[in-house]
Amino acid sequence: MMDKKLHSQLSRRSLLRAGATIAAAGAVGATGIARAEEAGRPVLGTVLDYATGVPSAAAVKQAGHLGAVRYVTRPLPGNESWVLGKPVKLKETADFAAHGLKVASVYESNAGEKADWAQGMAGAAKHVPQAVELHLAAGGPTGRPIYVGIDDNPTQEQYTSQIRPYLTTFGKALEAVGLQLGVYANYPTIEWVLADGLCEFFWQHDWGSGGRIHPKAQIHQVGGWQTTVDGVTVDINNVYAEDWGQWTPGGDIVSGLLGK
Repeated sequence: MMDKKLHSQLSRRSLLRAGATIAAAGAVGATGIARAEEAGRPVLGTVLDYATGVPSAAAVKQAGHLGAVRYVTRPLPGNESWVLGKPVKLKETADFAAHGLKVASVYESNAGEKADWAQGMAGAAKHVPQAVELHLAAGGPTGRPIYVGIDDNPTQEQYTSQIRPYLTTFGKALEAVGLQLGVYANYPTIEWVLADGLCEFFWQHDWGSGGRIHPKAQIHQVGGWQTTVDGVTVDINNVYAEDWGQWTPGGDIVSGLLGK
């Protein structure tokens, strides 16, 4: 485990560097497996995502999953009493590591009319510091992506005028502190992000994807595929790549799905 004093110093340095950069820039179910086979891509396993609670690592492992994509985001004001799974904490990631499970990081504070990306570059300036702070506090190493949520079905005009500036600024700030940009989005948005060369890690959701699974998506959140693990309602995601952005606290930046 990373030395606490070193981790604290790294956190402070990283937040300062991120701020400076912003200123300068301005359980496997039949449905999921069938869809993956239709896309011609083998499923390597499944990972969870959740927000209302935190299942134990032992329960996640027993259910046959590889790990989870976890929020490096605080609950919105007023939601603290029921959004008990935000943010991910070091206790959880250490528990996962002890059971041979992995974690990836995702940042999303709000969606819909108040979506994080709606303010473009200014939105990134607001949200990057929290993402970096909470990723590091949970033991997240450098060299790994933080998936940035575009939990919508945006138009191309919205992408061009708001989402692209948001992701570009977010990515530059993450790069300044040794992290990478990943994107959680639908099929068309992934296409636009790829065309702009903004990142290489993608977690796809189904809204607006037209039933397609993008060939560059490392993870696919299958719409409506949920279960309960250790009393917590969780979403199940198919994994298509050995490197899906996963990490363990203070560990190697890349850890294979099969314990490599």
